[in-house]
Amino acid sequence: MREQLRNIMSNNVASVSSQQSLREAAALMSQYNVGSLPVVENGQIRGIITDRDITLRSTAQGLDGNTPVSQCMSSQLVSGNPDMDAHEAAQLMSQNQIRRLPVVENNQIVGMVSLGDLATKNVYQNEAGQALSSISTPSQTQQ
Repeated sequence: MREQLRNIMSNNVASVSSQQSLREAAALMSQYNVGSLPVVENGQIRGIITDRDITLRSTAQGLDGNTPVSQCMSSQLVSGNPDMDAHEAAQLMSQNQIRRLPVVENNQIVGMVSLGDLATKNVYQNEAGQALSSISTPSQTQQ
């Protein structure tokens, strides 16, 4: 039987609101040593902000640290659910070229799974490697 995400995911997930500043989001990422934070409003997940989003969508564009998270976050959210198995999660991450997958139940964030989480489970090292290979392949750049 394949292992469900609920047994692999990190349960204590820090989050930000869309009104918080990029500086606050970056400080939380540093504090918790993570590369992404879910954006949550009234308990509902609305998007995700990554360290890469902050770099490419704010710093590279000349925006400052007081810019609200809402201006740089990804709102097209790809997520898993706690009953999904690790193989399905790895495929989803590979198809969408993402390294971190929010785990959502009833539109509430209940955990986060990273490629590292999958790779630490010996059974899933192959899936994590395949996902990383797909994720690391450059996607078409938008003109």
